[in-house]
Amino acid sequence: MSIYLNKDSKVIVQGITGGEGTKHTALMLKAGTNIVGGVNARKAGTTVSHTDKDGNAVELPVFGSVAEAMEKTGADVSVAFVPPKFAKDAAVEAIEAKMPLLVVITEGIPVQDTAEFYALAESTTGEDGKPTTRIIGPNCPGVITPGEALAGITPANITDRGPIGLVSKSGTLTYQMMYELRDLGFSTAIGIGGDPVIGTTHIDALEAFEADPETKAIVMIGEIGGDAEERAAEFIKANVTKPVVGYVAGFTAPEGKTMGHAGAIVSGSSGTAQAKKEALEAAGVKVGKTPSETAQLMREILEG
Repeated sequence: MSIYLNKDSKVIVQGITGGEGTKHTALMLKAGTNIVGGVNARKAGTTVSHTDKDGNAVELPVFGSVAEAMEKTGADVSVAFVPPKFAKDAAVEAIEAKMPLLVVITEGIPVQDTAEFYALAESTTGEDGKPTTRIIGPNCPGVITPGEALAGITPANITDRGPIGLVSKSGTLTYQMMYELRDLGFSTAIGIGGDPVIGTTHIDALEAFEADPETKAIVMIGEIGGDAEERAAEFIKANVTKPVVGYVAGFTAPEGKTMGHAGAIVSGSSGTAQAKKEALEAAGVKVGKTPSETAQLMREILEG
C-alpha cells in the first residue's frame, strides 16, 4: 500500500521538453516511475528519448494537451514543470481534464494564481461531490513511494520501503528525514510545499496515512507561519491512532520577518515554532528540537 502514488500510476509530465522537465523525467524513470508521455502544445506529435530504470531506451510521446494525453495513455498523475507565469494555465488544463493527481513543482507562482486554480479544483467535482483533482504543491518536491514511483524531484536513492509515512512543508527537510531514517524506510513521503495556498495539507496526508495499513507511524514536518500545524494537532487529537512525531522549522527565526518560504511569516505569538510545538505536544505528538532529534524519537517508537 501507499498513498496517492504507486507502481501502477501512469504519469505524464507537463513541460517534458523543458530543461527541468527533461532532467527530472530522466530521474523519475530511473526511480521506476511509469511515465507514459508528456505535454507541450508547441511540440505535440513529437517524442522525447529517455532510458528506463533497467537501462532500456524509451520514446515518450508528447501531446498537445492534458486531455489528449489522458485519452491516449490512461494517465492518472501529472507532474508540472512549468515556469511560474504559465503554471496557472497548466494547472487549469489538468483540472479541467479531471486529472486525478496534479503535482505542481514550480516555485514562485503568484499566490492569486494558485488561489484561482485551487478554487477551480475545489469546485470541479465528481458524482460523489468530491474534487476530481487532488493538487500537491505548488513549490514542493512532490510525492515518492520508495522502490515504486516518484512524482517530483525528491532524490529516490535516499531510502527504501518501510513503515513510516512522512508529510513535510519543506523539501530539504523531507530529504534529511528520509536519510536519517533510511534504515527503517518509508511507505510514502510527501512534500506539500510552503506557500500560503497549497492543494494538499498536513491534515489530508495524516488522514491518508491513518487509513493506510502499511504505514505504522508518521513524521510531520512543519515550519513557522500560519496555523496549519495547530489545525493538524487538533486533527491528530481527534482522528489519528498511529504514533506521530513532529518537527517545526524556525525556532530561531526573528519575529515579523519573512523566512524563505512564502508562508513562513510570523506575527505575535501566532505562527511561532514554540506555539506550534506546544499545540502538537498537547495532542500527544512528540516534537524534536532538531531534525536529528525528531528522527531519534521516531526510531525509539518503532524499535520500542
